[in-house]
Amino acid sequence: MLKTGLVKELYISVKNSSRENSQEITVDEQGIHNDKFYAKDVNRSILLSSYDSYILAKNNAIEMIDGSLGENILIDINPYSLTSGTKIYIGEVILEITQNCTICNSLAKIDKNLPQVLKTDRGIFAKAIKSGKIRKGDTVKF
Repeated sequence: MLKTGLVKELYISVKNSSRENSQEITVDEQGIHNDKFYAKDVNRSILLSSYDSYILAKNNAIEMIDGSLGENILIDINPYSLTSGTKIYIGEVILEITQNCTICNSLAKIDKNLPQVLKTDRGIFAKAIKSGKIRKGDTVKF
């Protein structure tokens, strides 16, 4: 069964460790253009997260602003049960899931309990198998 949702936010990680919110991003097989992780590790080049992660944190009394999880693409449907190799269609781009995102201890800077709360619900890594632009409001299908 095909699930559909929307891209809600887009982020690019820049060299000074900050993150920029963007109206659109350009992706290719090396990752996200202008992102500090571009051409580093294609299997971990694009991080997708769902609003469900933020809701789960909030239900555990942890408040976060969008983008806090380090995601590049924040969507309004939950992709975490998808397996490696699954295709995700966003606008004109096709992504392929490479792995679930493992929790890193840097999330403990937000709240000491956050790594445990989001143990399997932080996000998924993907790589682009069809290049193009992703824009806020684009349809997400998988």
